[in-house]
Amino acid sequence: MAADDLKFSDFTTVEKARLAVLTARAAKRGLADDGTGNVDISDLTRRIERIEKAALRRKQKK
Repeated sequence: MAADDLKFSDFTTVEKARLAVLTARAAKRGLADDGTGNVDISDLTRRIERIEKAALRRKQKK
């Protein structure tokens, strides 16, 4: 199973909220880019991946 196998319903309510906030922060950073492409969102991406991995582990236990 990969993160692609996750459905939105596999996430808890708190995880859904955290994903929404992190996605919004990444979008805000992207909009703040002045066209150089030097925006680093890797920290937010790692946090999103950790949430996805936790949901995947929980799904595999069922």
